[in-house]
Amino acid sequence: MNLINWSPVRDLDDFFADYRNLFGRSLSPTGKPELSSAEFQWRPAADIAENKDEYIVKAQLPEVKREDVSVTIEDGMLKIEGERKYEKKSEDEKQHRTESFYGSFFRAFSLPDNVDEAKIRAESKDGVLTVHLPKTVEQKNEARKISVK
Repeated sequence: MNLINWSPVRDLDDFFADYRNLFGRSLSPTGKPELSSAEFQWRPAADIAENKDEYIVKAQLPEVKREDVSVTIEDGMLKIEGERKYEKKSEDEKQHRTESFYGSFFRAFSLPDNVDEAKIRAESKDGVLTVHLPKTVEQKNEARKISVK
């Protein structure tokens, strides 16, 4: 038996994607006006975890080359975008069914306040992009008495 996590937000995203595809209207995930529905065709799944030292974002990007992925930090947001290109295997091969997603993708995540943006690093291995977001060293504010003059 497979465990599938239900997400009402994902259902809403799917609804809006279907709406965009059905009526050809732009509801862009980037906030940029008037993007065609073909410009962002799929959204790779991402897992976010945390340990004592860092936050870890893992995005599933099967068959996406490193050079086709861009990871940026802007205005307190982690942005992952790129393209999964369709490559026809050979002329004599007949495709019966394609369920994989191809085309451009975009994901954006708000960064917590305690991320050290200067030390963020990313790596890609076995179709998984892993972004490491180190936490800043917390400064504990000790209680002290302030004299009133």
